[in-house]
Amino acid sequence: MKLKQSLIIAVVLGILSIMTWEFYWRSQGYYPDYDNDDALWANQRVRVNTATSDDVILIGSSRIHFDVQLDVWEKNTGIRPIQLAHPGSSPIPVFNDLANKTDFNGTIVVGVTPGLFFSGTTTEVRPYRSSNNKVEYFYNQTYAQRLNHKLSIPFQKYFAFISDQDGISGIKLEALLNKISIGNRIEEGFPPFPKFSDVSLDRNLRMTSKTVTDTSFANMIKKVWSYKSADTTAPKNLDKKGVISLFKKDAKTFIDKGGNLILLRCPSTGYYKRKEANFYKKEAFWDSLLIETGAKGYHFNDYEELNKLDCPEWSHLSGEDADFFTDEITKIMLKDQVIPTTKTK
Repeated sequence: MKLKQSLIIAVVLGILSIMTWEFYWRSQGYYPDYDNDDALWANQRVRVNTATSDDVILIGSSRIHFDVQLDVWEKNTGIRPIQLAHPGSSPIPVFNDLANKTDFNGTIVVGVTPGLFFSGTTTEVRPYRSSNNKVEYFYNQTYAQRLNHKLSIPFQKYFAFISDQDGISGIKLEALLNKISIGNRIEEGFPPFPKFSDVSLDRNLRMTSKTVTDTSFANMIKKVWSYKSADTTAPKNLDKKGVISLFKKDAKTFIDKGGNLILLRCPSTGYYKRKEANFYKKEAFWDSLLIETGAKGYHFNDYEELNKLDCPEWSHLSGEDADFFTDEITKIMLKDQVIPTTKTK
């Protein structure tokens, strides 16, 4: 009897502790959100195995992840893209995988963020390594990891305190411990980086409203982007020749098997627009990439309705502007008849 009572008391205390911890973090402005991690990426990558020539895959870094909204694309075309882009990464390893290790011959839209796209072709470079790690995780994922991810989804959906955010927004135990300041210890590295997006189960990413309305919050992100690097500072990693050579080879493989390749340059403003103009000139990089690969290309600066869009933190569109951008770019592509649609005129 005493054992039963002890068990009941332990369970009740456990539930009360969890509820208290959850209510505390919700009072601090946190809310449930999915972890945009390797497992969530792999969950979308597996869809490629059954995708047809009528399907669309989006790859690249955070700009195409933020700026192309899946709901709007689906509304205009009747097709919901498979989102395989990821912040801070190069699309090169993912494209290499899709072109060489799958039978997919539908449409791939590649987001070209110059500083990441042209950064390099080896795992010594962080953007390439970040993307390559996801591809490797997909192929090496264990049954235990898959099960763990599936079991975690309901908890991610309903509990704020298990948020897996890094930096200043992290509230898991490890992240909280890392925030503790000990004595006069000076931490090296980037300034605190906040969470400024929400992700859905199928990886649709959307900027938070706080980033748009809170100028000081947006400035915090800007400080990270420009940390110890002026818009006149040359990029440390730049391998135009190597990247184009590899991408050109994979593009030929993909196109030869009937694939439809489209390159998309999403908007940037302020610091990033100036830096990209200084070191990734459109004629030398974008135009050269299109000529070498034979891919179709859409650059935001070529369209009056798109080149006036403003990015609250220089690199990504607000949710409202992302809806507009997706709506306009899909209409342009549909007019050019370069993307599939299930809708009749």
